[in-house]
Amino acid sequence: MAVLSQARALSSRARSQRVAGAGVWATSREAFWIALEALRAHKLRSFLTLLGVVIATTTLIVVMSIVNGMNVYIATKIANLGSNTFVLHQFKWAQGYDEMLKALRRNKPIRMEDYKYLQESLIGYEAISAISQLQPGPQARYQGHSIDEVTLIGVTASHAIIGREKALYGRYISDQDDRRSAHVCFIGQDIVDKLFPMVDPIGKELNVGGHTFNVIGVADKVGSAFGISQDNFVFIPMGAFRNLYMPNLELMVFIKAPDSRHMMELEDEVRVLMRARRHVPYHDDDPFGINASETLMAAWRNLTGSIFAVTIGIVAVFMVVGGIVIMNIMLASVTERTHEIGIRKSLGARRRDIMLQFVIESAVMASVGGIVGVALAILIAWVVRAFFTASVPLSGVLIGVGLSSAVGLFFGIYPANKAAKLQPIEALRMEN
Repeated sequence: MAVLSQARALSSRARSQRVAGAGVWATSREAFWIALEALRAHKLRSFLTLLGVVIATTTLIVVMSIVNGMNVYIATKIANLGSNTFVLHQFKWAQGYDEMLKALRRNKPIRMEDYKYLQESLIGYEAISAISQLQPGPQARYQGHSIDEVTLIGVTASHAIIGREKALYGRYISDQDDRRSAHVCFIGQDIVDKLFPMVDPIGKELNVGGHTFNVIGVADKVGSAFGISQDNFVFIPMGAFRNLYMPNLELMVFIKAPDSRHMMELEDEVRVLMRARRHVPYHDDDPFGINASETLMAAWRNLTGSIFAVTIGIVAVFMVVGGIVIMNIMLASVTERTHEIGIRKSLGARRRDIMLQFVIESAVMASVGGIVGVALAILIAWVVRAFFTASVPLSGVLIGVGLSSAVGLFFGIYPANKAAKLQPIEALRMEN
């Protein structure tokens, strides 16, 4: 008998839980449709009510979209040094202007002797190369065509493995060209388009800064960064560059690791070798800079962190304003529907049911504002992408809708609690 009684009690409890669950579902569904009907019936009021939430959500997602697009742009166009590649230079990139000036005064340039020392002493690298650029760029001429300023760079032959500039036709600069200080050049697409529009440039004589070079190869198109073309370059052998333009070479040394696992080891090895070569005491800073793609991306993330901090402040203000407006509208709704609440309570609706209904209505209203904000942000991002770069992240959409719903839930608690506390008799005395 005891077992039978216990089984009946468990069955009764399970039945009551199912009924309670069904009641919650029915209340939630009803509140959802009531909220949508209220938004549809009062379009102007709904627009003004949700304006703060819409602006906040749109602002958040637009900023996230632009930053996300810029992250991809910076990673591919600016910070793309090549796979598993880092650069030894006179100073560390992407630091403050004052720090850069201090490094320029303190640090010696990287010389050809440093490059050869690393080439012989460094262990485990896949490729090592050096480049040197002439500043400002010289004029380039071919027959009646000219370009006022080109990017003139001296390169070692091994840079063909590391650099982004790959041969479209013809060939890259070779070790033999470098040893002989040959007057040959490897040119970008802009040089071809502007100086050789109707002829094959291979074998032609190009005059750069008063010196003549035979064109041996043309690079595939690299593209542009921030509207500045990356194809306006002339590469010549490092030997010729040193003899003709810069006797005391100032280099950037590119080092490519076989894989990402060995990259940090190579960076540490380069640091140790260069500090030993320059006799740097252990407590002094490096008198050179080791730069990887992550160096530039870290600086960019610091900048976007500041942008996000400002954005979060703006979004918070708009969300609070939007939440207060929603709370006021819900308080007005409670007053308008006092008689309805009294009828529901007299028919058996519990305090929890009334509270759940108004909280859900508030959350639905705010969620609709969030969805409208997402749609508007996607439209703005699409327009921005046509002129610049933007990419709407899925996380931004989820955060926008989730945050607006959370605001609706939070600011709906007070009106819902006020509705739930109404006494049935007093509520029934109120007429609509």
